[in-house]
Amino acid sequence: MDFLEKFGIKIKDKNLLLKALTHSSYSNEHDCENYERLEFLGDAVLQILVSDYLYKNLDLSEGDMSKTRASYVCESACAKYADEINYKPYIRVGHGQINNINETIVADVFESIMGCIYLDQGLETARKLFNQVIVPCIKNHDIFLGDYKSRLQELVQTTKSSLEYHLVGESGPAHDKRFDVEVVIDNIVYGRGSGKSKKEAEQKAAKDAYNKQAKIR
Repeated sequence: MDFLEKFGIKIKDKNLLLKALTHSSYSNEHDCENYERLEFLGDAVLQILVSDYLYKNLDLSEGDMSKTRASYVCESACAKYADEINYKPYIRVGHGQINNINETIVADVFESIMGCIYLDQGLETARKLFNQVIVPCIKNHDIFLGDYKSRLQELVQTTKSSLEYHLVGESGPAHDKRFDVEVVIDNIVYGRGSGKSKKEAEQKAAKDAYNKQAKIR
């Protein structure tokens, strides 16, 4: 588990790092702790690091900072950071999950690793990983959570169709909610999405519908 060493980070508490890599399906089978609490902490660490960077380096309004931050802390962004760090082979899941280490799990583990680094060595060491992995994406203007709701709305307006977003599911503990949303156009479901917030789920549902190039009449 030396995947952080190439970024100049060496975790002292190996058990903490192991916990950061442990999905609930594994902990249920082996009676050990999983990454959920670390994920909660890591999400907050990621939010403050992105907020601090945007405030100090970009001249954006409060609303634009919120939109930009959302793009770089969303699930698809965290999954992209995972590719750079390459920790997926070390994620521990249960037997039923072993062939389905999906984007959600990979992204959650990124946040738990940020929480692990913060607890083990503090915010400045977490910033070291942030500067090497996330800042280049911000500088490159990488888009992870585009405004697909607006794009879909424009498409719908050209056909005078009705567009609605329906919350169809909500799961998980209070600190780690998952929301499931369907986008409905003229009473037909055209897309589905899930996320850690209703807004993220709606964007993913809109992206699903938009990318399918739905034939709206």
